[in-house]
Amino acid sequence: MEIVYQPYIDPEFESLIERINAPRVCIDNDTCQHCTVVKVDSANRHGILLEMVQVLTDLDLVISKSYICSDGGWLMDVFHVRDQLGKKITDETLNLYIQQELCDTRRRGGVPKELQTCHKRKLRPCHISTEHTALEITGRDRPGLMSDISAALYELGCHITAAVAWTHNGRMACIIQVEDGLKGGPIMVQKRLALVQEKLESVVEGHHENGDKRSVLLTAPAADRTHTERRLHQMMYADKDYEPCQGCDGSCRHWNGCKKTHVTVETCKEKGYSLVNVRSRDRNKLLFDTVCALTDMQYVVFHAAVSLKGSMANQEYFIRRQDGCSLVSETESRKLAQCLVAAIERRVSHGVRLDICTENKMGLLWYLTRVFRENGLSITRTEIGTHGERASGCFYVTDASGNDANPRTVELVRQQIGGSVLVVNKSPNSSLSVSRSSGEMEERPRFSLGNLLWSKLERLTSSFGH
Repeated sequence: MEIVYQPYIDPEFESLIERINAPRVCIDNDTCQHCTVVKVDSANRHGILLEMVQVLTDLDLVISKSYICSDGGWLMDVFHVRDQLGKKITDETLNLYIQQELCDTRRRGGVPKELQTCHKRKLRPCHISTEHTALEITGRDRPGLMSDISAALYELGCHITAAVAWTHNGRMACIIQVEDGLKGGPIMVQKRLALVQEKLESVVEGHHENGDKRSVLLTAPAADRTHTERRLHQMMYADKDYEPCQGCDGSCRHWNGCKKTHVTVETCKEKGYSLVNVRSRDRNKLLFDTVCALTDMQYVVFHAAVSLKGSMANQEYFIRRQDGCSLVSETESRKLAQCLVAAIERRVSHGVRLDICTENKMGLLWYLTRVFRENGLSITRTEIGTHGERASGCFYVTDASGNDANPRTVELVRQQIGGSVLVVNKSPNSSLSVSRSSGEMEERPRFSLGNLLWSKLERLTSSFGH
């Protein structure tokens, strides 16, 4: 067996390099007519690309195009972004905040109050709160599961302050933040925490088959704020929701006519990379989900390009494993393709969307999910949060068979819930991304990193120099 010796590198050395070579961020509203161009020039380290994409997506910005180059310990990233209305980012306060966050992605600060211009950002936190007890639950999905979980927490005197749940391939993952229903604040008594965990485990495993995976994890408040959506990706990956995946396996020859997610993995021997091509329907946070999967699977992105053609998004990545090697086996390539398809499909919205804004009260989530359950509706995805006396969130619902809900049933549910309920019809075949509202994207040719990125590198370098 060959022994490979590697030099020891002090962990503080990496941060020292970043401090010496502080990132440079340029926000350009003049170069492109239809979007704001964000350019970042920085020392490279594993995970920094994901953190940069996370900064932009947490602000609800739409990334319509991106070029990424990070060879030789240095990175140059270019993002074309818009707001949710398809407009440039012209607010100086927001631009300053973006610059500060991209220059210090390790800080992971929350969005400041002056930028919280809508209830959506106020009430649905991007990070797991450091002031509440967090519950992480994974297991087999079934109708009424969220109702059973929230009912159990209500019975135990736990007030739910925020909850996010995803379902995919028959699996469910959710993160619920709770506080003491009487005293407020996190639940600190170990005996009570053990009771909560025992109760939730009995609820989750109630309809499980022998040997089926399920997990209930309680975490106390921590100084390090975990990003909620990244944690959900990690939970579902650990739960192996990528087996089986529902996207194309790359053998389909009609990419232009197929609307499924395509992932192909090839070897680029002359450069020592593995080439990953991803083609899928465009939607918000698509780039975040893809880069999140690559990062958490310990792959390093050296070059990448993302572009849109009509309603479809094309992503091209030149990657290596973190140990510097390209993918070495067909099994590894197949698993990566499956995991990327799963990461993209998890957030695809199935069913009718209900946006809800109502009074914040004890047992609210139990009440809402009970109404859905009693009317034969299943929840495929949910996100809800509280802010003072108000609670706001959205639910995606289908009928018990996974088909579109009956409009009469949806209207009945809306009347029973009360408060402010907006019904937003979302078809799986409809566009979910504001970024495609402009017709000019229809004329864009498919961007090929192999043919174009290298020729653009010199021009990008000169742009950063100015």
